[in-house]
Amino acid sequence: MYRTHNCGELRLQQAGQEVTLSGWVQRTRDKGFMLWIDLRDRYGVTQLIFSEEKSTPELMAQARTLGREFVVMVKGVVIERVAKNDKMPTGDIELEVRELTVLNAAKLPPFTIEDDTDGGDDLRMKYRYLDLRRSPVQRNIIFRSNLALETRKYLSGEGFIEVETPFLIKSTPEGARDFVVPSRMNPGQFYALPQSPQTFKQILMVAGLDKYFQIVKCFRDEDLRADRQPEFTQIDCEMAFVTQEEILNTFEGLTRHLFKTTLGIDLPTFPRMNYDEAMRRFGSDKPDLRFGMEFVELNDVAQGKGFQVFDGAELVAGICAEGQAEMTRKQIDELTEWVKRPQIGAKGLVYVKCAADGTYKSSVDKFFGEADLKAWADKMGAKPGDMLFVLSGEAEKTRKQLSELRLELGRRLGLMKPGEFKPLWVVDFPLLEWDEETQRFYAMHHPFTSPKRADVAKMLSGDHATLKGLRADAYDLVLNGVEIGGGSIRIHDRGLQAKNFQLLGFTPEEAERQFGFLMGAFEFGAPPHGGIAFGFDRLCSVMNGQNSIRDFIAFPKNNMGRDMMIDAPSEIAEAQLGELQIRLDLKD
Repeated sequence: MYRTHNCGELRLQQAGQEVTLSGWVQRTRDKGFMLWIDLRDRYGVTQLIFSEEKSTPELMAQARTLGREFVVMVKGVVIERVAKNDKMPTGDIELEVRELTVLNAAKLPPFTIEDDTDGGDDLRMKYRYLDLRRSPVQRNIIFRSNLALETRKYLSGEGFIEVETPFLIKSTPEGARDFVVPSRMNPGQFYALPQSPQTFKQILMVAGLDKYFQIVKCFRDEDLRADRQPEFTQIDCEMAFVTQEEILNTFEGLTRHLFKTTLGIDLPTFPRMNYDEAMRRFGSDKPDLRFGMEFVELNDVAQGKGFQVFDGAELVAGICAEGQAEMTRKQIDELTEWVKRPQIGAKGLVYVKCAADGTYKSSVDKFFGEADLKAWADKMGAKPGDMLFVLSGEAEKTRKQLSELRLELGRRLGLMKPGEFKPLWVVDFPLLEWDEETQRFYAMHHPFTSPKRADVAKMLSGDHATLKGLRADAYDLVLNGVEIGGGSIRIHDRGLQAKNFQLLGFTPEEAERQFGFLMGAFEFGAPPHGGIAFGFDRLCSVMNGQNSIRDFIAFPKNNMGRDMMIDAPSEIAEAQLGELQIRLDLKD
């Protein structure tokens, strides 16, 4: 037996017992006459003690040969520690070692296996098996496992069945780029890895399996960042004979269950906000509700005063930062430079200080008097001691810029409190987006999203101006400014689906070639249906207050889509290319 206990479970009540532990040597402290070793496994750390008084010279000498990350088995007696450590669960005891066996020696690790490591991202990803030994990373992986188990438990209790859908499917032109897989049996033809199981779960609804779910791997060949990976996991769900309201209630219930069972948190209410309102109030379809600073439009009180920057703008809007009138000029200049960065694109930033004595000081005093600035402050609900920030320009761009400024102020002012969660359903998204560059419509969510029932006639009319105003039965679940899930009621009528493909630029032949199997299925009695998909990796990170999803994935890719540990992607042998009838003609 390698162990009778793990390294995290021994307590004072086990004092006097003979036990066996196995694990990795985390650190050693040698005082000459006495030697301490911290032994670690995934359950915790136990301190081992060797002393000249109780240990044989051979055992002491053997203990001194141990290096970091050696794998050892020890047998000994649990004793009470003289100097207790209240920062660790096993801090009241230590193991007086009687017998030591080295199970495997280890090279010196390239970085420290500690909670706070000295390893950079690429180094830790190259030696991911070492990084996974660190407690914070193990806690993340264990949390992910618990979240998956609780997801299955809840959905199973609600009558959902888990169905696996194929990984080798057909490439589709919509959405992100596909990863493709050549077929040896069908030369010159390719499978695609699924960006989602969308069409398959709709087929399952046609098949009569009215509540489906899957915790499924998906693939997108897109540019990467902290919350994106080329392969990621979704909680993918679909239901038949349901309304949007029933879907929202079901998955609000799932979210509450996950927070309660894994974090012990009771979530507050899930308010509903339509897309247009979210854009008007926050400039974003995923607003962070942990703090205020809602947008206030100032066109009627800020234009017509001779300040051309405002007078020539489609929109003048501002936000109120409560209690920030004492912000220094240096801080204001830093914010101004921040919004002028190319990523944000603002031309400048106007500010108004609402002084405690009731006076106003602004960066545009030349054009606006006290009465004008007071009108701004009154409209924005500002109090003495507050600071106003104002941007102007094209409406859509200005809202996006003001949204970024709002979030940056939230970060700088500490308004995004850790451990606070504010969920929100954003509903009634536009069905279609018009792209000026390509002069065509794109699906806001995907081509299978249903228009709202009241808008079906407008959609069928095909009038261009009307199409821009079509609303979808689509919804996103937003948490602390992050979209953690999104879905819609689907089209279940062949004629309506064909019309949507037409509006998206598909010829009838292209639609049939790409999605004929789905539209054909609709002719055999497709029920009304809808669903949702949660970004599982992103949900894990948001629930733990972290920005990156990488540490919730056992073996993530870097920003170039590379697996640093196994060095993939890589070239393949000429013989394999020959079997696939692929010829590479790469030029420098």
